[in-house]
Amino acid sequence: MLNRTEKEAIIESLKTDIGNAKAIFLTNLIGVSANDAVSIRKSVRDNKGKIVVTRNTLFVKAAVGTPVEGLVANLKGPHALAFAFDDVAAVAKSIKTAGDSLELVTLKGGLLDGQLLNQAQVKQLASLPGRDQMLGTLLATFIAPVSAFARVLVAIKEKKESGELA
Repeated sequence: MLNRTEKEAIIESLKTDIGNAKAIFLTNLIGVSANDAVSIRKSVRDNKGKIVVTRNTLFVKAAVGTPVEGLVANLKGPHALAFAFDDVAAVAKSIKTAGDSLELVTLKGGLLDGQLLNQAQVKQLASLPGRDQMLGTLLATFIAPVSAFARVLVAIKEKKESGELA
């Protein structure tokens, strides 16, 4: 049983996380084996996120006056909040990937830039590539024309050297 000071510390920690998070996802880790829960937490942490499991009443008290209030207002049963502090899509993808192998883990909703997301929107966000993958694709797109031009120049040079072009 938590005493008042412990509850207040949890609420303050949650308020700090709510203020610093780019996105927040509602999920569930109850019923998942300890090893699987640690694996999920590590995956989220590797993507600069954090998962918090606590009483719904503490979530509600920490969310008062914030956009998260609508996300946690009518919670019934065990829940967890996943906070994304950097790469939003990667944190959502971590939870979605865990849910693919574990039936108990689901993305139930979320909050992104002050806008509430339903379950379908969160799953769509989770299907996006991560930040690093997006940056790699963007870089490849930028480099492609230059690379193609360089290949054409090399081909012209080789044909001139072989005497095919006059």
